[in-house]
Amino acid sequence: MEQRDLRALPKAHLHLHFTGSMRPGTLLELAAKHRVRLPEALSSGTPPRLHATDERGWFRFQRLYDTARSVLRDEQDIRRLVRETAEDEVADGSRWLEIQVDPTSYAPRLGGLIPAVELVLDAVREASAATGVGIRVLVAANRMKSEMDARVLARLAVRYADQGVVGFGLSNDERRGLARDFDRAFGIARKGGLLAAPHGGELAGPYSVRDCLDDLGAGRIGHGVRAAEDPRLMQRLADRQVTCEVCPASNVSLGVYEGPGAVPLRTLFEAGVPIALGADDPLLFGSRLVEQYRLAREVHGFTDPELAELARQSVRGSRAPEGVRKELLGEIDAWLAGPIA
Repeated sequence: MEQRDLRALPKAHLHLHFTGSMRPGTLLELAAKHRVRLPEALSSGTPPRLHATDERGWFRFQRLYDTARSVLRDEQDIRRLVRETAEDEVADGSRWLEIQVDPTSYAPRLGGLIPAVELVLDAVREASAATGVGIRVLVAANRMKSEMDARVLARLAVRYADQGVVGFGLSNDERRGLARDFDRAFGIARKGGLLAAPHGGELAGPYSVRDCLDDLGAGRIGHGVRAAEDPRLMQRLADRQVTCEVCPASNVSLGVYEGPGAVPLRTLFEAGVPIALGADDPLLFGSRLVEQYRLAREVHGFTDPELAELARQSVRGSRAPEGVRKELLGEIDAWLAGPIA
């Protein structure tokens, strides 16, 4: 059956991590530049084999991610990563990107938290102007660090709410600690007008999604795919129109599901849960945004009208200005009405 070009489908990308957006070739070049020795899992040119559903597997994933992050050491590196990420988004048909960054990871080499945030925001403005893709930033706290650290980041995020920061997240292993440990930080962020978008419902079950809703006031859920195990929770997400940032390739790579067909994308979609497909960490998982739409089409049987609806849901779930949303929704309609490739 002939189908429309998925790269031409306008879409928003709402789940992409900063270091994880790096091109493999860029990782190798920056490692050589800074004389960083990479393990074979990162230097081989193929995605590493990961299985993070146990403690050892998650530790290995984090260690690889930390090694990749260590090659980002100066202003030129940061600007290059953001520019190349924007170029890759354009190539995939992404017209709006919300990229997630924990500035504490880069601050030691960039002069501190404030210089790190300001550099990322300036690089985002520069890349957006050069490529035409709209880009905003979510500042993310780390579950493995203290609640006080999270509050510091929340205040910092609010400080830059009018300069490109649109949300506040919580990343790392949601099996560690409790969501409510970070409720004060998320209260600061929400009071400052930021979207609450914590990770939940990937490595941990439906309860972690409920905790994000109840304890953190989540307006969007990073992953959230395990909500499919609880019909009542899916109904709640659908009723509130809380978007889940579903990352199919990531779910399989981390061992949450045995194969692409087991990811409950169709279950969530048919339950009315808004979905924004995301690539999570292409550097480690080996596929970018358009590949997630291909999985929806080829594995889960999504038709072009359904794929267009997925794209609409990604736009509606974004923090794009209303005018940008209307423009993108119109372009999605035009894609669906247009010729089949």
